[in-house]
Amino acid sequence: MARDWESVFGTWSQGPGKSEQERVENAERQIRQAIQASPRLQNRNIRVFTQGSYRNRVNVRRDSDVDIGVLCFDAFFPEYPDDNVKEVLNKSFSDGTYTYAEFKNELEEALVARFGRGAVSRGSKSFDVKANTYRVESDVAAFFEHRRYTSTSHYWSGVEMIPDDRSPPRVRNWPEQHYSNGVKKNDETTRRYKRVVRILKTLSNEMASNGIKSAQDAPSFLVECLVFNASNSRFNYTAFKPMVREVLAELFNNTMSIETCSEWGEVSELKYLFRGAQPWTRERAHSFLSDAWDYVGYS
Repeated sequence: MARDWESVFGTWSQGPGKSEQERVENAERQIRQAIQASPRLQNRNIRVFTQGSYRNRVNVRRDSDVDIGVLCFDAFFPEYPDDNVKEVLNKSFSDGTYTYAEFKNELEEALVARFGRGAVSRGSKSFDVKANTYRVESDVAAFFEHRRYTSTSHYWSGVEMIPDDRSPPRVRNWPEQHYSNGVKKNDETTRRYKRVVRILKTLSNEMASNGIKSAQDAPSFLVECLVFNASNSRFNYTAFKPMVREVLAELFNNTMSIETCSEWGEVSELKYLFRGAQPWTRERAHSFLSDAWDYVGYS
């Protein structure tokens, strides 16, 4: 019997349930409490926030842990458009005495004091805080603010970390811009954009579990960014199966060559999707879209 993809997609499109969302909120609250209880961190200018798929409401069942950022504003990493802007701004700034390494070590102390050594493990980019019945498992990342200056009077505010193994040397992300652009896209598509993201992420997970390599090579973040670059008109369907078909068709056609997708950005629109040192390629994205089309059985 042929699979009822419309029913399957309808199930996959659903957002997180209330109990799951509460456990995410509890995890964020407990991380914040760990900061507030730390003698070293409690008086610093720090913001704790949920990021990634949970923050953007595109999480699916396989997204078992929540990404939580701990952002310190007491120092920042600057990026300048040219030497003239750098020279002017450097007259107003001085090198910070509080280093990123100190901040990450102090965050580790705070997490261990709150949750116990057995529940906290340190990775190159983040700390893993084990789950319990009250909270979901958390990946907790330490950040300094990243400032991308466009002039002497304006900058984009993002986040930056230095992985322990320096691979890559720096990681820069734009969680606030990502969030606001995703909300805007969802509004413009009558709340269908995030539903299609959940559908394709779950489809990718199922394909990967069935040994399809292109899906195994397609991170969920890439899937989200691909759907973001689909035209809003592709979401103008009341049924999911034709809607997903239209999104896949446009993305497949536009990833056939770099010329038609070279300007695509991540959801933040502050980083190119297929330029620079990304952990994926245009060719791999195209292969995934092709295999997803065949997996569903579109013609």
